[in-house]
Amino acid sequence: MMTDQKIYENPVINEVYNNASKKEKFSFNKFILLSILGGAFVAFGCILAIIVGGGSVGIGAENPGLQKFLFGAVFPVGLILVVLAGADLFTSDCAVMTIPVLQKKASFKNLLKVWSVSYFGNFIGSIFIAFFLVYLTGILATEPYLESSINIAVAKTSNPFWKTFWKGVGANWLVCLAIWSAYGAKGTSGKVLAIWFPIMAFVTFGFEHSIANMFFIPNAMLHGADISIGTFLWKNLLPTTLGNILGGAVFVGMLYGYIFIKKEESPTN
Repeated sequence: MMTDQKIYENPVINEVYNNASKKEKFSFNKFILLSILGGAFVAFGCILAIIVGGGSVGIGAENPGLQKFLFGAVFPVGLILVVLAGADLFTSDCAVMTIPVLQKKASFKNLLKVWSVSYFGNFIGSIFIAFFLVYLTGILATEPYLESSINIAVAKTSNPFWKTFWKGVGANWLVCLAIWSAYGAKGTSGKVLAIWFPIMAFVTFGFEHSIANMFFIPNAMLHGADISIGTFLWKNLLPTTLGNILGGAVFVGMLYGYIFIKKEESPTN
């Protein structure tokens, strides 16, 4: 079992490592609940983005860049809740869990276990919010929110596999950098700002985040979008998830882990 240690030359990486070590200490029941909360919190950010950004039709007609910025500016509430209130998110786990594996303090099997449970729990949380708090309440069932919801989902399922894949890489590269920055920030306001800028950026860019798409696309399907489950899974969720794994695990977790790992000292005779 992993324990808190200072194994890296960078204090932020040590915080990441110690956070990863805590994940295996949770029972399955507690960890799945944390993962469900993670999906729900991200869904809250999605709802707010649709209402604020998707509702800014007049602004979008005159200045589409500003509308995209508004959409991205309010979305980070989800990850802020994940970090400050406490929840688990698959996309951040892509980077966090690579650190103990790289250091050979945890097995690849353990990494896959955490990823799998987190991913499944995030999906449950996202669908719960989409059905019970959005579809049944009708908060996105009127215009311009309805049209915005459907247009978002149609756009996300209309791209070629590799285009969506690379958008997934960009999204989780920035998401995991936000988590990295939050670990290094001091105080609540510092963590909020550290999270807000990278998350705002990836959403404004139009990159693809698998957990957010677990809300965006099913929400549109519930509201009548002509998107099948197969289209949702194969045209978006699969390439986005694979891209998220590469962006988080390789471009953040493995890269920084390799750069800052302490070299083992050779024993002296």
